[in-house]
Amino acid sequence: MTGPTPDWVMLRGLTREARHWGDFPRRMELALGAKVLCLDLPGNGRRNHMRSPATVEAMADWCHMEIVGAGVPRPCAILGMSLGAMVAVAWAERHPQDVERAVLINTSLRPFSAFYQRLLPRNYFRVLGLLALPASERRIEAAIFRMTSRGAADTVIGQWTVWRTENPVSRRNALVQLFAASTYRAPTARPVERVLLLASECDGLVASACSRRLAKQWQIPLQIHPDAGHDLPLDDPDWVVQQVKRWLGVSI
Repeated sequence: MTGPTPDWVMLRGLTREARHWGDFPRRMELALGAKVLCLDLPGNGRRNHMRSPATVEAMADWCHMEIVGAGVPRPCAILGMSLGAMVAVAWAERHPQDVERAVLINTSLRPFSAFYQRLLPRNYFRVLGLLALPASERRIEAAIFRMTSRGAADTVIGQWTVWRTENPVSRRNALVQLFAASTYRAPTARPVERVLLLASECDGLVASACSRRLAKQWQIPLQIHPDAGHDLPLDDPDWVVQQVKRWLGVSI
């Protein structure tokens, strides 16, 4: 990789916050020798008191203002997962001076994939139930874990439950984020020159075909994990780090 190593900004998915990355940001920092900043989108984590924007584009604009206000060097590299990857795409399109390159993990974008690929049908009633029916914090997090991970559950669900209790996401914000994700329409051409796609073959939430279709449309590299779930950085963080390093040309 030529030139200075850019800072990285990381964006999580629907109703998730920076702590859900676990130790993955630290692994990235050690592997790449770069500073990593994990943003909480409005309505999530430390920003749970805020109203979630109704569109992905508005979320991207908020991210732009946030890093400008924080003095983050630009352009930077963006790593986004699921909804966070959609925001990364909109961010690069709307504020190209901010984004040097992007890594998109298990995302799904209109108009390239059908609705039943972007959210697999087995999850329809699960998601509606979580949004509509009362349930304990632990039951909600256990259901999210079953949809997004293929790893060991006990410790993770306990941590997630504590975080949900500390920084609850309102039902209104969860619904708005779901609406924003379902209605966002991506550009027909990639918004930044360098983009890497990472996907999970065994993703139980979003079909890996969404990443395959996007890679073909945008003519960008795609690496597929054979058995991880939707939360790829949780299920196999070392694999993600290795793929990013290879893509950047950093020796392993």
